[in-house]
Amino acid sequence: MDVLKILSRGAKKSSGQHFEFKPAPKVQNPQLYHDKGLKRKRNEEEEQFGQRPDENEDPSLDFFAPRQSKEPKSTAQPTVTPESPKENPRPEPSLLDDEDVRQVLRSHRLKFTLLSNHEDQRAKVTKSKKKRKESSKVKVKAAKKNLFPQPLVSFTQLRTSWKLSPRLEENLSSQGYRIPTEVQLGCLPLLIQPEKAVPIPAAAELGIEPGDGIHFLAVAPTGSGKTLSFLIPAINDVLRRRAETTKDRVLEAIVVVPTRELAEQIANEGRKLTKNTGVKIVMMRKGMRIPADGQVKNDDDGDGSSSENDDSSATSDLDEGDENDESNEKPVTKADILITTPLLLGNFLRSRTLPSVRSLILDEGDVLLEQRFLEQTLQIWSACVNPSLRIRCFSATMGAHIEELISDQLSKRNSDDHTIPLIRLVVGLKDTAVPSISHKLVYCATEQGKLFALRQVLHPQSSSASVPKMNLPILVFTQTIERATALHSELKFDFPVEAGGPSRIAALHSSLSDSARSDIVRRFRSGEIWALVTTDILMRGLDFRGVSGVINYDVPTSAAAYVHRVGRTGRAGEQGIACTFYTNDDVSYLKSIANVISQSEKQAGKAGDEGVPKWLLDSLPNISKEEKKKLKQRGIESRRGNATKITTKSAWERRKENNRREAIVSSKKRKLQEHDDHLQEEDSGNDEWDGIDD
Repeated sequence: MDVLKILSRGAKKSSGQHFEFKPAPKVQNPQLYHDKGLKRKRNEEEEQFGQRPDENEDPSLDFFAPRQSKEPKSTAQPTVTPESPKENPRPEPSLLDDEDVRQVLRSHRLKFTLLSNHEDQRAKVTKSKKKRKESSKVKVKAAKKNLFPQPLVSFTQLRTSWKLSPRLEENLSSQGYRIPTEVQLGCLPLLIQPEKAVPIPAAAELGIEPGDGIHFLAVAPTGSGKTLSFLIPAINDVLRRRAETTKDRVLEAIVVVPTRELAEQIANEGRKLTKNTGVKIVMMRKGMRIPADGQVKNDDDGDGSSSENDDSSATSDLDEGDENDESNEKPVTKADILITTPLLLGNFLRSRTLPSVRSLILDEGDVLLEQRFLEQTLQIWSACVNPSLRIRCFSATMGAHIEELISDQLSKRNSDDHTIPLIRLVVGLKDTAVPSISHKLVYCATEQGKLFALRQVLHPQSSSASVPKMNLPILVFTQTIERATALHSELKFDFPVEAGGPSRIAALHSSLSDSARSDIVRRFRSGEIWALVTTDILMRGLDFRGVSGVINYDVPTSAAAYVHRVGRTGRAGEQGIACTFYTNDDVSYLKSIANVISQSEKQAGKAGDEGVPKWLLDSLPNISKEEKKKLKQRGIESRRGNATKITTKSAWERRKENNRREAIVSSKKRKLQEHDDHLQEEDSGNDEWDGIDD
């Protein structure tokens, strides 16, 4: 960091511009929401007047005294050790009573809902399709019920109250995890021991039995710790089953993610948690083979060979001949938890099944169940034929159609004798950004104005009041690969040589090779790259600590895309800035994004029209569903391909420069042609008859 500061000072002296890499400070409390609740008023009054409740007074007569925690009804409650009272008056957090549970969930804005027990999802044969749809809607609405499971007070409670593996708890402690985030506070008890987290009457009514588990959906803001929420239960389940049954390694959990970068990040986080536990987490790569039914171990049968050939043809980044040569030599990779993208595993699982998989985790589940990945995701789901399979889906945004799709798939697999409940957790408001992000809409009128506005962000001394001040590093999102490449070419000389020059900015998109993409992500994480221009390939799941701001150079194609883009900053309680540039072409599509900004700031408790003025929100037009669908699939048509150039030069200047370039090329061709004609004339003039060859 000292070297970067020295380089920044050098840049200031030479050009009068200040470039400084300032990582955000570490936040002690990563929680996004924590309202004190109703008891705060009573405590403040007691401190103000110096009054404390008399310990000798009968608590039953003091109606304002704090409630005493009831003894848990569960027989699995651990006993208090004699050493622990010296460290903490409540060393072993006991389970909270119903009132305290409701207060904690309310203060952290957690809402649990029983979506369906899948019995009501089975539509009976009716005479009319319309009647069948109406009856199913009524049944789904009636099946929804609010739940109030036990929350997680601290990570130390995982071992004392929820029987987490000691080695896994030590790894959590060594990584510095102390206070759980909202999604971890609600998820972990319910996923580790659902029969204990849910009150006994409710658990009996839902049919939750020890060891059965539940199907689970979680909708939580970006940067709220969802990765840890599904990795900890998955690793703990592996350790528990290995201790109870056998020590042989079998594939028990699969984590499906939409991008390779996100798969690498989850695999790295998982390896930190599995240190010294014996649990093996593997990221699936091209050509990798895993144990599956319908496949001989050494892949000697024809079915395995043909599947590998299909896999190589589907993944165009590998040469088909090399893949065929290596397919018979690669051994089967054994793992406990597999991290993969839908295409890699889907192509491998043709006519194969995974009977040992008991947990299927869909990270960024809403995009995995959209049209682009739906076929491969359902193929993976169908290949997991274990009757004890449990689905866990996590995302920052999730539409109602995704929940219905999951419920329908579970209904098809549901057995008649036993029903596994589907529970949904929503943290805060659905489809909103985290409260630690400040939003800003900047009107730029034209494409050229957007480039000037971006340069004002990079040159803080010349910035105006309309453009927010951002520290480096920043992320810049564009609509297409061509625009990302063009913007990178336009800005790569904006950083002075003393500050690193063109090496401080890079472009990342899917056209690059895997090694190049991994290298750019590594350099951006380490602080070598200060401005990263990218497409929507980086908008989901990736955790870049210290990113101070996100710039939407091109307006996102949907409200969900906006939430995921700006979620790359303001993570784990850190402060961030999200700035969106829009032109005259974007006004028609800005209403949904403006609504997200308005709801996010209202949730954060910000007064006034900081992000979206009310007059702008009221004046923006509404668009039809067809236009929204077209925008989501194609984006702004005027920005596709090379239709709009990213440059500060006017069209007349570009035309003049192009004509001059073409004139130079034509002149060179003409001179070359004249030279060739002159040589031919000389050769024809010097020709003499040498007679007839023998």
